[in-house]
Amino acid sequence: MTSQDGPVGRRGFLQGAAATAAAMAAEAQVAHTQAPHDHDHDHQAVPSDLNLRVKALESLLVEKGLVDRAALDAVVDTYETKIGPRNGARVVARAWVDPAYRKRLLTDASAAIAELGYVGGQGEDMVVLENGPKVHNFVVCTLCSCYPWPILGLPPVWYKSAPYRSRAVIDPRGVLREFGVELGDDVEVRVWDSTAEVRYLVLPERPAGSESMTEDQLAALVTRDSMVGVGKVSVAGGPS
Repeated sequence: MTSQDGPVGRRGFLQGAAATAAAMAAEAQVAHTQAPHDHDHDHQAVPSDLNLRVKALESLLVEKGLVDRAALDAVVDTYETKIGPRNGARVVARAWVDPAYRKRLLTDASAAIAELGYVGGQGEDMVVLENGPKVHNFVVCTLCSCYPWPILGLPPVWYKSAPYRSRAVIDPRGVLREFGVELGDDVEVRVWDSTAEVRYLVLPERPAGSESMTEDQLAALVTRDSMVGVGKVSVAGGPS
């Protein structure tokens, strides 16, 4: 398991996926017309991996003119660069520097987050969980991949993976260790399961050495992983 997605170019991946799917489809068609039909066999013409099939389908739709590439790229860019972890980082930084805002955030997260202008689908009913020296919260969606899109953007691949979704509740400390988070035996670990109704955001513990930092500087320290709870925030060069 890894906390970072691979640096695969989106367009390159789509082109490769489409070519693979087309080649496999052609081979399957030849086999279908030449082979006798007196036995059971699999007619699947595209790779079984769901992500690859989605990418291949996207490319085919674009090629047929059913989907506009520019519009699609604009949507992806919105979630990757505008509706993304930067929003959540600003929420966290504000809570660190403004005790009154922090109190509102922990009392009514949806309203407090909306104060900063972050609203939208998949983020209507938010709950914020505060990490501290003796309590560490982290989030999973055991059934699918429910995720607070307005403040964290698109869910990472590992968050949607079956190993993470199952092991997070079976062996939470082991999962955290794989992400580089080592906790003492005196720290309580709480795992929160997202649902279609409720999304969670972790308020990480403010790192030592950040006392003189501005709100913008603090926001730059906050990572997506720390707001899911599988990471901690640290000042560059300091302990995590």
